Amino acid sequence: MLRPLRLTKTEAATRSVTFVAAVFSSLIVFTDCSSGGAARNGYAGGLWSTAVAPSNVGLAVAVAVVAVTFTLVYSRRGSIGLPWSLKHPLQPKQWHAFFNDQGQLIDGGVQFLKKVRTGGVEPSIRPEVWLFLLGVYDLNSTEEERDSIRLKKQKEYENLRRQCREFHRRNENGSDAKQTSQSSNSEDSQVLDSQDIEQVNSSTRSIQVEEAEKLNSESILQDGDCEKSGVTSEDDANDSDSTNSAETETSPLLANQQGETHDATVNSVATNSEETEILPHVAEEEAAESHDEVNQEKDTPSPSSKAEEEFTTMWQRIIRLDAVRANDEWVPYSPSQAAVSDTKAREIATQVGLSDYEYLEPCRILHAARLVAILEAYAVYDPEIGYCQGMSDLLSPILAVIEDDAFAFWCFVGFMSKARHNFRLDEVGIRRQLSMVSKIIKLKDIRLYKHLENLEAEDCFFVYRMVVVMFRRELTFEQTLCLWEVMWADQAAIRTGIAKATWGRIRLRAPPTEDLLLYAIAASVLQRRKTIIEKYSGMDEIMKECNSMAGRLDVWKLLDDAHELVVNLHDKI
Repeated sequence: MLRPLRLTKTEAATRSVTFVAAVFSSLIVFTDCSSGGAARNGYAGGLWSTAVAPSNVGLAVAVAVVAVTFTLVYSRRGSIGLPWSLKHPLQPKQWHAFFNDQGQLIDGGVQFLKKVRTGGVEPSIRPEVWLFLLGVYDLNSTEEERDSIRLKKQKEYENLRRQCREFHRRNENGSDAKQTSQSSNSEDSQVLDSQDIEQVNSSTRSIQVEEAEKLNSESILQDGDCEKSGVTSEDDANDSDSTNSAETETSPLLANQQGETHDATVNSVATNSEETEILPHVAEEEAAESHDEVNQEKDTPSPSSKAEEEFTTMWQRIIRLDAVRANDEWVPYSPSQAAVSDTKAREIATQVGLSDYEYLEPCRILHAARLVAILEAYAVYDPEIGYCQGMSDLLSPILAVIEDDAFAFWCFVGFMSKARHNFRLDEVGIRRQLSMVSKIIKLKDIRLYKHLENLEAEDCFFVYRMVVVMFRRELTFEQTLCLWEVMWADQAAIRTGIAKATWGRIRLRAPPTEDLLLYAIAASVLQRRKTIIEKYSGMDEIMKECNSMAGRLDVWKLLDDAHELVVNLHDKI
């Protein structure tokens, strides 16, 4: 089969001009002959005579051919071969053809990843493909090994959910005991004020406040009133402090009950060993029986008393608030979940202790309950990060695609292996990424960078939201999935050790990169360079421009530009 010719921009332009010249030379000959024939039949008038019908037909055909050919040749940017918009996603037939008799991906998954990174995945096979892209299954695993992994992951997730239920039980028991001992006190000291429930603990996690736009309202960045060097306004900080104070007075695990609760935890584990069995021991035994390369996930951590305190006093409250606010963009992508009965949805909500959902449709109740279950499990799994607002934005598309909670959880874990740095308290990960976006813009377009410097915006803080929730707000639901799939394919290639030389052999010059998202963010800014340079004279104006991109971006054009930046700049960064 013939391979498409890869050309540099200079080569493409040269060949286009040569082709145009050749076509017009032929056109002149064709027209001259037609004109000569016409003259012999009494229709004189020269080359452009309107009486020469054949020459007009020839001209129209030639111009059309030239236009189409020039478009196809010029669009071969970044040595991708064809424009992203003409690429086709991985189809079910192609997907199944990638496996050998043992159920193992041929050639280590190279061709599979190549296909995904140049076109995404057809929706019907996403539940299967994502397990490989997100590292739940190793690319070199066999079908037998995946069966073993499936059982192991299911047990690990069930254990995490068991720990969550135990936290809830101890918290409820502690609350009942405290309320009994304080029965003579005012009711105001026993329950949280309804306004406090709506607050976000932004002084504890500064990174949350960037996403404290409540996920369905306008971004805080659009206001342009916040300080560029921080993400929390003084009013927010004061409100948060008052919330913390109220929680300290009323939470059963924050004051005198901490020691008693910890003792109860030890006794509970000792007297109910079967129910609260610590999973790392099980995981170690099962890992010894499985292939070393397909069992690299860390053992389920044993939560500390501090993690349990944060879980019961902060994380579970914010998770529930965010869960019931989640929108229904996902509904067209999961008909079975959209058709859930009201009884079933309420039953699942009760199992995870979700309430205050009376105004929601059954499908949104189900979605909110699944968000609660998996985000709580993740908070126990990764107590260093716990839960921050914005994480529900990343999980929601996964739930729409993967209906099994255990697999959805482990896909989220794979996703968060990179994204977790966006939610660190010290914000080191965010600052590194913003710095890299700034460097890409500087290397690609020094004039734009100088303009940003003049506006004191060279730190690229105006793309903060894009970095935190990974274009979730700027792209449509389907576009988000496509971008993430291409990004995951790059990360899977690096995780598996597919080297740059391999990509050269399969005729793709842009090597896989961990930072494709950042190149895409820089590309989205560069696409608006003229507007930014000519019209904007302040940081707040650039913020509004970036926040107004929602629904106006072409994801495949964006990826095309991002890969071109990778080709030209990845060795310099």
